[in-house]
Parts: sequence; structure tokens; C-alpha cells
Amino acid sequence: MSFFKKLFKVFESPAPEEEKNTEERGQYLPEKILPVDELFTINFTQNGGKFLYCETNEELAETFVNILLENDWFEKKALTYESSLHHLLKENNVKYNEVNNPAFFFTTCESLIADDGAILFSDRQLKDNKANHLPYNIVVLAKTSQITRTKSDGLREIKRKYGSSLPSNITAFNCFKPSAVESDFLSYGRTPKNLYLILLEDL
Repeated sequence: MSFFKKLFKVFESPAPEEEKNTEERGQYLPEKILPVDELFTINFTQNGGKFLYCETNEELAETFVNILLENDWFEKKALTYESSLHHLLKENNVKYNEVNNPAFFFTTCESLIADDGAILFSDRQLKDNKANHLPYNIVVLAKTSQITRTKSDGLREIKRKYGSSLPSNITAFNCFKPSAVESDFLSYGRTPKNLYLILLEDL
């Protein structure tokens, strides 16, 4: 079953028979463990992130255009540190060389963390920037194979990927609701972002 089909099953109401089975499980049985893709989707959207799923590169390109249209970012400026993303910007007349006051930050990531709906980055995407140094608007391009259950899993994947050349500035973003930061003292110091995640199926 594709990720997209599983995603919709998460938000479907349980059938009466399923509700009955849930009641019969009893209060002392362990809770059902969700697959990492479903868990990430739920937690990420609850954090306020905007989730956009694509099955093909053609859908990805169309989705990116729709984001530009929604925000009137055509012929605006974008910040990116990754040459692999330049073609999408160039095709849509978005400037990306030596820009000042960019409309958005366009990037990939290291991992997607299911347990808390976070996105894990390193200096390969951010250079030495902290969250508050980046534009308020961020568009992240990721693949379904990058979803891990915990931050520890994400860090292990970084170690496997880079070996002895470990990146620096490893950080996770999971704050996509400005109102939550204003009302929750536990969020003090976090920088909220308006974040779009374009997730490409590659499994």
C-alpha cells in the first residue's frame, strides 16, 4: 500500500466493528503502535506544518508551482544552499544567487522525526544559520525514506550517511504555530516558521 493511501486511512473514522474491537482490547493492553509514516504525518500537521505529498517528480514540480502561486513568490528571491534545488527555482524565475531579503528558504533535510513531527537539519542545508537567522517562510523537499521514528534514529542515519565527516549545526525544527509559542512558556526561545513540506514517495 502506498504512503498516500495509508495517509488517508489515518484520518478515516473507524468502522463500527473496529470500534467494538477497540473496546474489547481492555485498558491494560498496550496501545497500538502506528507506522512511522502515519505517526509523522499526524504529529507534523498537529505542529502546524503544511504537508504536501507527491508520488512523482512531475507532481513535485507542480506542487512547488502551486506553493509559489499561493504566496505570490514568482520572480521573488529565495535563499538556498543546495545546487540540486536550483533547477526548480530557475524554471520559475525565482532568483537565488546572492539575494537580500529572500521571500523563502528552500532546502532539503536530513530526516523527518515521527515521534514529535520534527524535521532534522544539519549544516549541509543550513550552513551555520540558526532558526532565527532564516526567513519566516520555509519550503522543505524530502523523501518518504527519510522518515525515522526518533531523533536517535535520525542521528544514526546522519552517522551512517556521512561516516567520519559528520556535519555540524544539527538541529530539529518542530515549531510551526506562532500562537503556540506565544501561549506556551515551554516553547520559549523557539522560532516559529511557516513551513511547507513537499514529501516525495521513493519507497
